[in-house]
Amino acid sequence: MISRTEFEQIFPGHIAFYSYDDFAEFTSFRTRREAAMLLANVYHETQGLTLIEEEPRYRQVYCDRQRPYGCPAGAARYFGRGPVQLSWNWNYKDAGDALGLDLLNDPDLVARDPRVAWETVGWFWSSVPPNATFADINRKINGPQECNGGPFKASVQSRISAYRRISDILGVSPGGGLSC
Repeated sequence: MISRTEFEQIFPGHIAFYSYDDFAEFTSFRTRREAAMLLANVYHETQGLTLIEEEPRYRQVYCDRQRPYGCPAGAARYFGRGPVQLSWNWNYKDAGDALGLDLLNDPDLVARDPRVAWETVGWFWSSVPPNATFADINRKINGPQECNGGPFKASVQSRISAYRRISDILGVSPGGGLSC
């Protein structure tokens, strides 16, 4: 649904870890607008597919020890990785279970294997309902920090700007429901 040319326009400075071929193999969308919604968030989360791991200055402990499986890789090991910056022990557990991988014990696999990184995007996207708005997706990715007056509310504008630019590249209207 997204051509190599469009991918390169959206992510002109992407690093080799994030190839178009892996993207095309492990992601699928119902519409080009959906693709624009996800890719805008990927763009924002990875600074245009130039980051594999969350910047150290933003890392925190994403470990919910109340989960029965805990944080076997270490409480500080569940920071963001990959195109959607997968974070929290429960997301690594759920994504790993869905993909048949032990991401709970080896969260670094998302940063070591580009195919796994894109597979986590496919896993994430499968949880987004077909009628979701751009704001719905923002809330799902980083809602408490960015929406409703959260500490990183300026990030929402960055996501919206990326979404409008990518919508233009893909020739779709961004529609409404942009700000969360």
